[in-house]
Amino acid sequence: MEGVDFPFRSRETYGLTRFVILRLLGLIYVIAFLAAVQQLIPLIGSDGLEPVKLYFPRVAAASGSSLDGFWELPSLFWLNTSDTMLRVIPWIGLILACAVAAGFANSIIMAILWVFYLSIVHAGQDWYSFGWETQLTETGFLAIFLVPLLDARPFPARPVPYALIVLFRWLVVRIMLGSGLIKLRGDPWWHDWTALRYFFETQPIPNPLSVYFHFLPHAVLAFGVGYTFFVELVVPWFAFWPRPARAAAGLIIISLQFILIAGGNFAFLNWLTIVPALACLDDRFLRRFLPGRLTAQATQALATQKRSMGMEGASYALAALVGFLSLFVIANLCSSKQRMIEYYEPFDLVGTYGVFGDVTQNIGWTNRHVIVFEGTSSTDPKTATDWKEYRWLAQPSDPATAPIQIAPYQPHLDWQLWFAPMGSAADAPWAINLVAKLLRNDPLALSLIGPNPFPNAPPRYIRAVYYTYDFAKPGNPQHLYWTRQKVGLWLPPLSLDDPDLKAYLQQEGMQ
Repeated sequence: MEGVDFPFRSRETYGLTRFVILRLLGLIYVIAFLAAVQQLIPLIGSDGLEPVKLYFPRVAAASGSSLDGFWELPSLFWLNTSDTMLRVIPWIGLILACAVAAGFANSIIMAILWVFYLSIVHAGQDWYSFGWETQLTETGFLAIFLVPLLDARPFPARPVPYALIVLFRWLVVRIMLGSGLIKLRGDPWWHDWTALRYFFETQPIPNPLSVYFHFLPHAVLAFGVGYTFFVELVVPWFAFWPRPARAAAGLIIISLQFILIAGGNFAFLNWLTIVPALACLDDRFLRRFLPGRLTAQATQALATQKRSMGMEGASYALAALVGFLSLFVIANLCSSKQRMIEYYEPFDLVGTYGVFGDVTQNIGWTNRHVIVFEGTSSTDPKTATDWKEYRWLAQPSDPATAPIQIAPYQPHLDWQLWFAPMGSAADAPWAINLVAKLLRNDPLALSLIGPNPFPNAPPRYIRAVYYTYDFAKPGNPQHLYWTRQKVGLWLPPLSLDDPDLKAYLQQEGMQ
């Protein structure tokens, strides 16, 4: 048998595997911190849509004290919620992430990246409530133990602790099984193989190819459902098999991620899922595909590497911790009441994952629902005829405008806009605050959306209109990407003089 998976020792080497994992993880960190650099102040800054300076005191009050609040949501921003702090942390993170992407990583660098991003996630409220955010913190935590404490060279003098390879494989197994099981227990449209007839049109943010996926023959879409179940429920079990089956499992999982990348805009989720799947591939496999210069460096480093009892001891301790916390994960996966995203301690070290257990068709949607903001300069909104639309960065608005490819970058406001039609404006207080800011032409709020339709003076009134959208057949004479139908008002016209708006902002502590 080639390679021995138990105990934590293997005749296979993983220097190139570590190199590729860290480079890809570094690039993902770059994208994540870049989004924080550009969006954190407009979202949670002192004059943001959901200021963290108001959020943390509420967490402290609900928890009993600031210390209890910290242990509920560990974050450096408990020390300081100023806009300066909200700028410094992402910028330092971005610089260090660039170093990792360029090939330089040690435990200190990876630990700083983990602490910084965990701090952002726990301060980010609604904007950072998605599973891939905590998946990034868990992956980043494992990466701390993948490299030496100080040696930051691309091919350091310490071999890869095999326990870490096993833990990365266990991570991708949990991700896949969680996603497959949540589908089995969720939307009935997965059960009858029709889910993909609606998925590409109603997914959070479509991309330019989504319309072509949507209009594929139903037989092809049904095959896609079957392939999804195969990859998520069958393939993961082979991640711990001998080498050939293990490599095949990793490649099949990666293939599904590239299909999802081609069909939608899921931020960095699919790229991040590729990271632990790479642990199924060893150096002997990767040498066939990587440049000779890299493979030569890896071979040279392998000849001089010496085992580190400190690294191996830390990897065993980490494996014991992950093993204990995984008991809760396994219980959740086996439960008929499986929770999609769940962690069992405050540092998000080991979690349950699962995505798209429900296609929006399950809640009565056979097409896409979108909230569009409109403004007018008229003094009377009841008779106004000059309503102008605000264009979102990635959500549909103008039917003649094609979807864009924005992933792996994440426009956080656009993601929340996808959830907004599922409830009322009362369920999305950030939307009311956004209206107030657009009524002032607030530059921070405007940085989160498309071109400002009122560049010279802010509008007198803003309303939110509820539309349903359907993909237009490619090649239609009108050159439309969408057809849409107005449903009604999601939010009535509001002005800065509106007493209800003033009362709400005062109640929420907003300016």
